[in-house]
Amino acid sequence: MRLGLALGYWGRGPDPGHVGLAQEAERLGYDSVWTAEAWGSDAFTPLTWIAAHTSRIRLGTGIAQMAARSPAATAMQALTLDHLSGGRMLLGLGLSGPQVVEGWYGRPFPSSPLTATREYVDVIRQVLRREAPVRLDGRFHALPYAGPDGTGLGRPLKPITHPLRAALPVLLGAEGPRNIAQTVRIADGWLPLYWSPFRTDAYDAPLADASKDFMVAPLVRAQVCADPADGLLPVKAMLGFYIGGMGARGRNFHAELMGRMGYEEEAGRIQRLFAEGRREEAVHAVPNAFADEISLVGPRERIADRLAAWRSGPVTDLLVTAPDRETLRVLAELNA
Repeated sequence: MRLGLALGYWGRGPDPGHVGLAQEAERLGYDSVWTAEAWGSDAFTPLTWIAAHTSRIRLGTGIAQMAARSPAATAMQALTLDHLSGGRMLLGLGLSGPQVVEGWYGRPFPSSPLTATREYVDVIRQVLRREAPVRLDGRFHALPYAGPDGTGLGRPLKPITHPLRAALPVLLGAEGPRNIAQTVRIADGWLPLYWSPFRTDAYDAPLADASKDFMVAPLVRAQVCADPADGLLPVKAMLGFYIGGMGARGRNFHAELMGRMGYEEEAGRIQRLFAEGRREEAVHAVPNAFADEISLVGPRERIADRLAAWRSGPVTDLLVTAPDRETLRVLAELNA
């Protein structure tokens, strides 16, 4: 199992420690470093900055939002950074949800998310292969554009720049079983949001046809600390925000996922409290058991014991969100 460092997206501003953490992860033998985006900082610019200050570690978007760019624009950014970094790029993509897609990007959330995702990846693959001008008779991502408000003058194009790698890895953030199964068919890896090493049987069917090289790369919060309860507080804060605030009551993919993992009643309570403005109560309503099974917190010995469960399943890459270099070092030693 490889280790990756997941830096997430910025809050109010850039974290001055991120480049240093990435350099330390590289020194410790971590395989990859990942950046994200929500509705603030983008994923590619910080990753490019990190690329300029590292030499070996692979560079992943975890995740870049599809609604933020056309598939051709995303392919351009990926092939550009792949060249600049000497072939270290990993392209992680996600659809996000209606609240972000329509509220932030001003685009309609696709009526068929599976089709929209499949078309998006198809265009990116065509750009990276550069075998012919890109064409797609798509429902959501047609190239050339053929809508009623177009000029009709568009023509298929090949990228001017020759991509460094036609097989640049594409990974998808997917949550539902059908979405995961499609990810196995069309992508090189899967980026699970909440992963429990104690419930891997839930993914046996969607992952049944995955190749031996298929990446399963979940995010996990890790922190070496004396009291596991202290390490769980940031996990519960994250879960409270995502489950309570990242979506509407009737359409929240994160809450639905928590429900499928056996916490449907608790997810509903978190949503209600968050909607009522009782955010602190929403955080405290996150079950300790749920927060604990998707994270690695506590003393070194406890983390070592629980890490064995992560290593025994289908996970190929553990993408660690860690607040300090000591935690990165301990995980590197335990995973050696």
